[in-house]
Amino acid sequence: IKTPPASHFIKQAAKLKSGSKEPGRVIIGSITMKQAEQIAKEKMKDLNAIDLKEATKIICGSARSMGIEVKE
Repeated sequence: IKTPPASHFIKQAAKLKSGSKEPGRVIIGSITMKQAEQIAKEKMKDLNAIDLKEATKIICGSARSMGIEVKE
């Protein structure tokens, strides 16, 4: 059984119901790098990544594509 989509965890961390209607132009929320790492740990078995650092980059990319900023 797979885990829920990364977007589900990202929306939950940012306390949002949906992503941006115009990702790349309109930023609707933010998550911290620590939250992104935690999501990556949960999704690690489903992601095509070798280590946690790569998995975190994948999660950060998903967040950006939803119009959510990842802060340090």
